[in-house]
Amino acid sequence: MKWLQALQDYQFYLKIEKGLAKNSIVSYLHDVKKLINYLEEHQLVVSPINIDKEQVQEFIYTISKTINPRSQARLISGLRNFFDYLIFEDYRKENPTDLIETPKIGRKLPDTLALEEIDRLINAIDLSEPQGERNRTMIETLYSCGLRVSELVDLKLSDLFFDEGFIKVTGKGNKQRFIPINEQTQKFIDLYINGIRNHVAIKKGFEDTVFLNRRGKNLSRVMIFTIITNLAEKIGLKKKISPHTFRHSFATHLLERGADLRAIQQMLGHESITTTEIYMHLDRRFLKEVVNKFHPRK
Repeated sequence: MKWLQALQDYQFYLKIEKGLAKNSIVSYLHDVKKLINYLEEHQLVVSPINIDKEQVQEFIYTISKTINPRSQARLISGLRNFFDYLIFEDYRKENPTDLIETPKIGRKLPDTLALEEIDRLINAIDLSEPQGERNRTMIETLYSCGLRVSELVDLKLSDLFFDEGFIKVTGKGNKQRFIPINEQTQKFIDLYINGIRNHVAIKKGFEDTVFLNRRGKNLSRVMIFTIITNLAEKIGLKKKISPHTFRHSFATHLLERGADLRAIQQMLGHESITTTEIYMHLDRRFLKEVVNKFHPRK
């Protein structure tokens, strides 16, 4: 088996068997391609089946000089999944990454925005321009529903169930979930759809897409990132933020106001509660208030 064939088969497996989203598949394949490039650069002629643990360890050792521990851990995880796939398909008997120690990076606490900062960002949007109304609606939706940026750009008109007070989103692994949406955000979406979007010349295939660019197609993830970065610069915000920051803020603000962790898990679409627990980075003042309010011997 050659590397190219292994990559193609692995890509098919991730898409069909695992049901992963396009961006996740690209990330997994990128990890394997780094190994392939290393082998080519060092003129090492080995196949995915006969590459041994020493060669993989040497690759990890070499690349660790140029990437940070978090990226290194991500790379090792990606390679481990690839070789697990080869074992699953009976191409190999052992995983050459099993004895490679993953660097300890700790749990990275997500950046969040205060409500006042979110309001400043939204107020900085120029609503006199057509894309201004769209941008305000996108940020309101990101924050009020805790969406991933991919879920925002893929949101469909047929996913809006305003009479019931929900929207349907398709998350990682093509898993669908319903998220409550408040009346204010519904109002912004309606204003955008009926006042701005209906004047856009929509390209074929994007008739059901909620948020469109000037050419009548869906927006890219990079474009959303650029919009938010420009707003942060406009108001002089010192924090480094991204679309995901609004998702972090959504979860943190709910938790600070007493929301149940399991409910937040469902709204975020986390498969494991341990992923949601990262939002337990609350200040001691709040934790003290919780104990004083709920402990039987307060």
